[in-house]
Amino acid sequence: MNYRDWLQQVIYKIINPVVRGMIKIGITPNFITTTGLVLNIVAAALFVYAGMYKSGDLAYVGWAGGIVLFAGLFDMMDGRVARLGNMSSTFGALYDSVLDRYSELVTLFGIFYYLILQGYLWGSMITFAALIGSLMVSYVRARAEGLGLECKVGLMQRPERVVLTALGAIFCGVFGDCTAFDPMLIMIVPLTVIAILANWTAFIRLAHCYKLLKNK
Repeated sequence: MNYRDWLQQVIYKIINPVVRGMIKIGITPNFITTTGLVLNIVAAALFVYAGMYKSGDLAYVGWAGGIVLFAGLFDMMDGRVARLGNMSSTFGALYDSVLDRYSELVTLFGIFYYLILQGYLWGSMITFAALIGSLMVSYVRARAEGLGLECKVGLMQRPERVVLTALGAIFCGVFGDCTAFDPMLIMIVPLTVIAILANWTAFIRLAHCYKLLKNK
């Protein structure tokens, strides 16, 4: 069992009581998925608001990061509700994948716009590169699976990207009054990691698919 599977099992044990409660009161997986998207839109709007009207107040960045992290729990709970509640469906899987992409892209756009408004052009470009990498990681896997290939290799998958993005924003807000260094770096550095490793993961997946097809 790798670290992702182990951590997933730990989180499942924590959220299972909540999941069973949701099933009991009739909450559907698609409702949870939609709620996750709405929360990410709220987070993105908060980033934009902070950039336009609260320049220099990084507390808003921290709160937006907290919302992103909270929304990430919904991304885990929708699948868990579907499985434990016997509500899995092909459309539900498609709906979840599509809204996950929207959620991540909306969040990264909010950060991208915030950094532009704050004058961090280089930081905004890094965020845009992270956005491209995040999209391509998912696209390569989807395209590979459409060709009948299993493609789950690579490091920077969605859970890692969400956690890094959220924690970067949260701690940027927590250390917003720091004068020893620019606290914005606390958010930009994790985004740099995502930009590099997500794009690297996309190419690793492409190489993986090439090997599989070559050996057929």
